[in-house]
Amino acid sequence: MSKVQGPEAHGKISNLYAIWIDGRKHLATPNLAPGKKVYDERIVNAGGTEYRLWNPWRSKLCAAVLKGINFPLESDSRILYLGAATGTTVSHISDMVPDGIIYAVEISPRPVSNLIETARSRKNVIPILADAARPSTYLGMVETVDFIYQDIAQRDQAGIALKNGRTYLRKGGTLVLALKSQSIDSAAKPGRVFEGEAEKLSEEFRIRNRVRLEPHHKYHMMLTADYV
Repeated sequence: MSKVQGPEAHGKISNLYAIWIDGRKHLATPNLAPGKKVYDERIVNAGGTEYRLWNPWRSKLCAAVLKGINFPLESDSRILYLGAATGTTVSHISDMVPDGIIYAVEISPRPVSNLIETARSRKNVIPILADAARPSTYLGMVETVDFIYQDIAQRDQAGIALKNGRTYLRKGGTLVLALKSQSIDSAAKPGRVFEGEAEKLSEEFRIRNRVRLEPHHKYHMMLTADYV
């Protein structure tokens, strides 16, 4: 039987915990829908609470947090999530903001059907079938937010972040952006691609920190920036 120790608060991110299982550290979030899984995550009970272990191989945000990325997420934060897919990372953010709201935008109908199922037991998740490159198309469904989280494998990744930031992000709000170099320019060196995207963002954002996501996610960098 595995020996479970913890949980202990992890950094300054709301409702994110470190749990030790057989001496190995795992990030985990308290399950907002007890007894239910979203993907193949492991569920453990510690201190009378049910936690979902967060897999860095399945979530770029988890990998970034393990690499030291931090951001001032609160339990009542409002988040615009661009590129929600089936809801793996969305669900862990949902655990962290039980009193907040997540506007989860995804362009592909098939993943959205999974996202809708996840949202049935998570009232703080609002699935939106839309193209993040056209933020005006969901203008009537999304309010001003505290955070934008973007994970979109398109060419104009910085441009999409800028358009959504101008439309929805409050001044002083935070952008958390997962950049994939191969989707922007597969012939260029990743470092050069990342610098180019960061330079575009710096016109309207103050870059706070950035980190490469290897070995969990090849050709990826995560950055956080404040909207100024």
